[in-house]
Amino acid sequence: MTKPVSRLSELRKSAGISQRELARILKLDSSNISFWERTGKIPRSDLLLPIAKALGVTVQELLGESQARFLTPKSKLGSAFQQASRLPRRQQEKLAEFVQVFTAQHAKAA
Repeated sequence: MTKPVSRLSELRKSAGISQRELARILKLDSSNISFWERTGKIPRSDLLLPIAKALGVTVQELLGESQARFLTPKSKLGSAFQQASRLPRRQQEKLAEFVQVFTAQHAKAA
């Protein structure tokens, strides 16, 4: 019987970050990350925001809570950015680079 994958492990892998890299970002030993992922225990409250930021998610997503949607996308662009926010962090970074280059080219042309 296989163990269920912890939320932290799932989000970390989705972001393309190793346990060692996440531990380095948080200035912790990688055994902490391994422990949280193996046991499913929640990290200390003072680490939740730094972990969420490192993974490119909200604390609510890290804790597995569904996000309340207060704003609905009113345009194609809003909808596209909402969809892009669900991509892994590295893909979000590539998309952001593309948008920056695209808007810089548009600004030069104007």
